[in-house]
Amino acid sequence: MIPKRSMMTQTTTLRVGRSALVAAALAGAVALTGAAPAANAAATGKATLGPFGYGNIRLGMTEAKARATGRIVRKTIKADITCSAYDFTNHRYEGNRAGLFISKKQGVVTISAPGKVKTPQGIGWGSTPAQLKATYPHLKQNAMYGTYVTVPGNPKAIYVFVSSRRMVLGVTLVMTAQTCLR
Repeated sequence: MIPKRSMMTQTTTLRVGRSALVAAALAGAVALTGAAPAANAAATGKATLGPFGYGNIRLGMTEAKARATGRIVRKTIKADITCSAYDFTNHRYEGNRAGLFISKKQGVVTISAPGKVKTPQGIGWGSTPAQLKATYPHLKQNAMYGTYVTVPGNPKAIYVFVSSRRMVLGVTLVMTAQTCLR
């Protein structure tokens, strides 16, 4: 079940509290690269985000197993959180943004798509709002996550999209039954 608590809008300044963790997780998806959008990720064979993870980082994976991949590095963020914040070793976020959050009890609960990484359906940084709506016609809105949709092939996760009027700025894969982002 998706909670309906308010989250901070698309800013990098975070207030301390539960909504700060949600904002930090989703802000990880908003790091703009300034590069042109990539072609459909599924067609190019590039790594994609979802339906269960990104590369060898999987939703539910323990912190120890995620660290053992050598693909993530711990970071400290200024928010009152109960989960650990990490970045990918090859994609670091500034300030209170993070590439993923890991719960001690549930493992990896969020993964933000780094750079030009897209969903298997080809949606990510640079996609237009029209492409987003055409690809995911069952998009929903709520105060906590903003625009989101159940992940095709994984009913236990959602994609959260951060976008402007012109394009998608980022996508985050979120485990729905987690206790980290409340």
